[in-house]
This record gives sequence, structure tokens and C-alpha cells, in this order.
Amino acid sequence: MIGRTEETRLLKDIARQDRSQFVVVYGRRRVGKTFLVRETFDYRFAFTHTGMESASMETQLASFHEDLLDQGAETSPRPKSWLEAFSLLKKFLKSRPEGRKVIFLDELPWMDTPKSGFVPALENFWNGWCSARRDILLVACGSATSWMAKKILRNKGGLFNRAGRTIFLEPFTLGQCEEFVREQGLAMDRREITEGYMAFGGSPYYWSLLDPRRSMAQNIDRMCFSASGELVPEFKRLYASVFNRPERFLKIVSALAERQCGLTRAEISVATGLPETGLLTDALEDLELSGFIRRFEPIGAKKKGTVFQLMDCFTLFHLRFMAGRPAARGGFWTTSVDTPARAAWEGLAFERVCFWHEEQIKAALGISGVSSTVCAWRGHGEGGAPRAQIDMLIDRRDGVVNVCEIKFSSVPFSIDARYAESLRNKIATFKEAAAPRKSVHLTFITAEGLKRNSHSGMVQSEVTLDDLFRPPEPR
Repeated sequence: MIGRTEETRLLKDIARQDRSQFVVVYGRRRVGKTFLVRETFDYRFAFTHTGMESASMETQLASFHEDLLDQGAETSPRPKSWLEAFSLLKKFLKSRPEGRKVIFLDELPWMDTPKSGFVPALENFWNGWCSARRDILLVACGSATSWMAKKILRNKGGLFNRAGRTIFLEPFTLGQCEEFVREQGLAMDRREITEGYMAFGGSPYYWSLLDPRRSMAQNIDRMCFSASGELVPEFKRLYASVFNRPERFLKIVSALAERQCGLTRAEISVATGLPETGLLTDALEDLELSGFIRRFEPIGAKKKGTVFQLMDCFTLFHLRFMAGRPAARGGFWTTSVDTPARAAWEGLAFERVCFWHEEQIKAALGISGVSSTVCAWRGHGEGGAPRAQIDMLIDRRDGVVNVCEIKFSSVPFSIDARYAESLRNKIATFKEAAAPRKSVHLTFITAEGLKRNSHSGMVQSEVTLDDLFRPPEPR
């Protein structure tokens, strides 16, 4: 299994313990949670059940009951509540042979329909029965990350602090995607792999859809722009599976997709028309917990205010190219090379890839052991007009700030006299506004390296695409 060595080891270690354990595995849709659990336990469970998307309580209970019967439980009337359902599960587990009993409940949030009493029933099942035994390993899984965090991990009732272990499953890194395509027999170089990562991120399921007979560009055309493309309906499914009533979440990510360095809460409210109330705060928190956006505190900001930045590569790609576009004929993506829209997206998307690979960048700079904060930056002039934008800042505790310029070019990037002057002005603006007492190191993160000329000497350090493919240093 690619890229999940630590998670697999942890689950197996837990399974060997001599007391009951409640394990939570969560992460966004399509990241491979179910595959991880099934492969780790070789598909052998005392009981396993998966919630049904958009189903009523009655249908959820009927499905749970059917799984009990299919997996060997005695014939019984269909439960009318989750308390009854878990009571039937207890009876079934008591009939199983002695030894560790692994229970796998997948897509837990879908089972929690309105007024169903699912969470209290789960609390009762764990606290009243499982925790009093030594042989139960309950693995709870879910794609609605915000639900998992709020209802299970941060539960203030009977499940408070009950999850003994939690595993947040991250998307693949570039290096893991490379390992995956090699195993699948796809002949793609690192630039093609990066193009795919910029389009749909590191979700293993998306990578599993690639056709080894086609180039990455041809695969993107087939998956995203053909009438039968697997990812054509994925955007709506993605947000609908994670959020109830996803409309306000879509408004927020659409607004953030238009701003390179992100927006404050107040700016999001203006851009979306959503009032600055607790609902907006909750929506931003849910998007962050689900990995769609990130928050950061601007360095040197005169007015305190958290900035939110879109991080999901597939969301950005969909909003820039797929939304509202009919199925293409003749290959939309393969014929859009060198267009202004493609170039603008490549710059923004490669920045997102770099933020997903902060650890690799710091390792390449030799500062993995230095405490630091990574963010974007924008300086404002009079009336709030933007004065300068910086793609990425690495603010280090050793008194140094790396001002990172990120460039996704097809040839080694060349700094000319005009751009060199722009860089000097940008650094001066940043130092004046945010870091007057810190040393500033200009760093270039490029796809093809930096061309040596009379202006390249102003760059203190470089990070290349190959650096992003390296595994991060152990923490």
C-alpha cells in the first residue's frame, strides 16, 4: 500500500493491545480511508457497515440490520431506533468466537440523520458495553471531516475523550503520486505528474482513474471534459457528501478562487453576500477542517485579521475551467496550452502545490529543524490598494524570513532587469511594513530551475521541482 506505512503500522499496533480501543480515521472524500482500513485488516471484520448517503433514518436502520443478517446474526425484527440497532450488534458480537473483534463503521456522518439519536446510541454502545471489555476494536470512519471533528473528536457528551487514537489521512504528496503512477505502469515524467497534481490534487482515487495509454493532458481531457468523464460530476458530489446544504460553502470557495493571497472574514462576507455571523464562522471552520481552505495570520499586519486561502487544487481547477463548460470535442485541455487562462491558472495552482509541500521546501532549504510559519502576504497602500504580493513567506524563529517567488515555467526562469527591480521594491515594501528587524532571503521555487545571468545573484536560495518530490524529513 503506497504512502500509508505509518497509518498501517499504527492500526496494527492498536489491534494487538489487550484492551478495547476506539479509533477514528477521517479525511476528505476520495483520500483512501476505507481502502486503508480494509487492507490493513485484510478485509476481516467481526462486523462492518457503511452508512448510506442522503438516506432516511428508516433506510439507514434497514441497511444496518441487513448487514447484521448477512454477516451471521440471528433473524430478528428490524430495529426502530439506533439503540435497538446497537443492542442487536452487541448480541451478535457476544456470539462470535473469543479474540479481538474489529468493528468497522464507515461513513459515520451519513448515519446521523436529523433527530435520529445516532450519536447518543453510539455513546451508549461504546461506554456501556465496549469499554467494559478487552476485545473490541471499533474503527469509525467518515468523509465529512467537520462532522467527525465536532461530533466525535470534540464531543462534549458521552464520547468526550473516548477516541483513543485518531488518524487524519492526508492526500498523497507528489512523491507518493510518482510512486503510484510507476506502480500502475504509467510513463509520465515529473512535470506531467505535477500537472495532474495541480488539476486534481493528491486524492488517490483520482489518480487511480488515469489511463496508462494516454498522456496526463489526454487523461485530464477524458476525465474532466468529456461527456462521460469520471470527474465531471465530482465537484457537486464532493461538496454535497461533506456538507449539508453546501451552497454557502460553494460561495466561499468561489470567492477565494479569485484571490491569490486570500481574503479576510470581512472580505469574504462582502464577496459572497453572507452576513458576518456565526454561520459564516462555522462555514469557514468546516471548510478548514475538511482541508479545502487554510487560515493564517498575516505577518506585520497593522490590523489583526485572519486571512483564508483556498487550498484544494480540484476546486480551483473546476471553478477555472470545468464550471459551466459543456463536454468538449477535440480535446479542450490538450489544445489550451500557452493560452493566457492556462498560464494564469498554472501560476496559481503551482503555488497551491508548494503550500501542500511546505515540509519538502523547508528540507531543501535546510531549515526543517527551525520553527517557522508559512503564509502568503499582501501589502496595502493608501485606501487599501495593493502595493505588493508575495507568493510564500517562511517566517523563521532564527530571525530570517524567506521571501519565496514561485514560478511554473517550461524553461529555466530568467530574471531580467525590470523584474529584478520589481523584486527589490517588493522586498523593500515587505521589510518596511512587516519585518524591519529581520533578515530577508530571496528564494525561488521553480519547475525548471533558475537561469544564471547578471541578476540571478540576488537570489540566496533555490528550490526545484525535484525537491518537491522528495519525502519530507522525519519529525
